[in-house]
Amino acid sequence: MDMFRFNNINLDRYTETYDLSFYLTYLSSWPDLYIVAESADSSLMGYLMGKVEGKEELWHGHVTALTVAPECRRLGLGRGLMDVLEVASEKTYDCYFVDLFVRPSNLVAIQMYENLGYTLYRQVIDYYVTDGVMPTEYANDMRKALARDVDRKSIVPVKHPVKVEDTFFD
Repeated sequence: MDMFRFNNINLDRYTETYDLSFYLTYLSSWPDLYIVAESADSSLMGYLMGKVEGKEELWHGHVTALTVAPECRRLGLGRGLMDVLEVASEKTYDCYFVDLFVRPSNLVAIQMYENLGYTLYRQVIDYYVTDGVMPTEYANDMRKALARDVDRKSIVPVKHPVKVEDTFFD
């Protein structure tokens, strides 16, 4: 996979970008959760980087990055990429839930996630640190319960914001 083909999509201000080794780690560790959408001419339309993590009832799928090229938005591509990750999390990995972090200022993304059945689980203080373009913001940690979580315990909201270090699932 030519990782530099992602550059045009990663220029969006809401897209978190990482160093090359980070992308390659995901690709080698969770190749079935690294989902790319290409057009007929092989240009990238969007991608989703996901992983599975946690233990016992915290075993879950996680959306690390989801982005769609500006010219391909509002076509249902983000919904389709999310569906692939959700199905894999449920059917292949037998997860309890899927979670993701999103900037509270990214209202379009939040609306899409809510339409997909995600709810606000908790807020994470200063999760997004300013990069000179985007401000420092907390993160909305959103979750969607999967079939294994029969009682939907994984989505019971936390009432108080948490620190970043409280979000790790070792």
